[in-house]
Amino acid sequence: MRQEISAAGCAERIRSARRVVALTGAGISTAAGVPDFRGPGGIYTTGRYDPQATFEIDGFLRDPAPFFRFTRDVLGLVADLEPTLTHRFLVGLEAAGTLRTVITQNIDPLHQRAGSRGVIAVHGGYWTSHCLACRGRFSLDELLGLLERSPVPFCSCGGVVKPDVVLFGEPVYAMEEAVAAVAAADLLLVLGSSLAVYPAAWLPEVAECPVVVVNRGPVELAAAPDRFFADAELDPFFSEVARELGMAIPEPD
Repeated sequence: MRQEISAAGCAERIRSARRVVALTGAGISTAAGVPDFRGPGGIYTTGRYDPQATFEIDGFLRDPAPFFRFTRDVLGLVADLEPTLTHRFLVGLEAAGTLRTVITQNIDPLHQRAGSRGVIAVHGGYWTSHCLACRGRFSLDELLGLLERSPVPFCSCGGVVKPDVVLFGEPVYAMEEAVAAVAAADLLLVLGSSLAVYPAAWLPEVAECPVVVVNRGPVELAAAPDRFFADAELDPFFSEVARELGMAIPEPD
C-alpha cells in the first residue's frame, strides 16, 4: 500500500538526513511557466510539435529545422523566467550542507539560475552546444547569435550546431555519476517527476535510503516500505516544509 507523507513528515525526514539528493522533473519548472511534456497541456499532448521530427535524434539528423523551431519557443520563454520557490528551497538546503546533489531531467537553466552548484543534468541543456562536424563548442549566447542569423545555426566550418540537449535515441549524460550520488544518499527527494522516462526513472530503484516523492498526478514507482508519496503542488508543499524546518528560502537575485 502506498504511504502518504505530509509536509511535516517530509521536513522530519530532511531534518534527520545528512546526505540528501534531489531528482527533479518538469513539475518543478511548470510553476515558473515552462511547459511540461506529458501533462494535460504538455508539449506531447497539445500536438504543437511533431515528436519524431522534433525530439528524436534521427529526425534531427534528417532535418534539424523542426527542433530549432521548438528551441526558439523554449529559449524565448525561458529567457524571462525566474526560478520557483522549490528551486530556491533546494539552494537553501545546499547552502545548509544537507543537499549534496541535484539530478535533473530538465533542460532549462532554472536550477543554475537559482544558484544550485551541484547539478547533474542527465538530459543536458541549452547552456552549451557543439558543432556536429568539427566538434567546436558554443555558449548559449553564441547559439542565440547564430539563431538570429539563420533558422538553423551553422558553425563557420559549415556543420550544424546542436545544443547539448539529449534527444530520444541519444545516451544520457553522467548517469554513472547520478547513480553514485543516489547510492551515497541517506534521503532521495523526487520532485515533479512522473518517473516515466528511463534511465532517470530507474534512479529511485537503486536508492538504499528512504525516497520521498512529491508530484502532482500519477507516479510510476511501486509502493515499498521506505517510499513515501505526496500528490501535491511543489511550491505550497515546500513552503510548508521550510516553515517546519525554520528555514529561510533564498530570495531571487
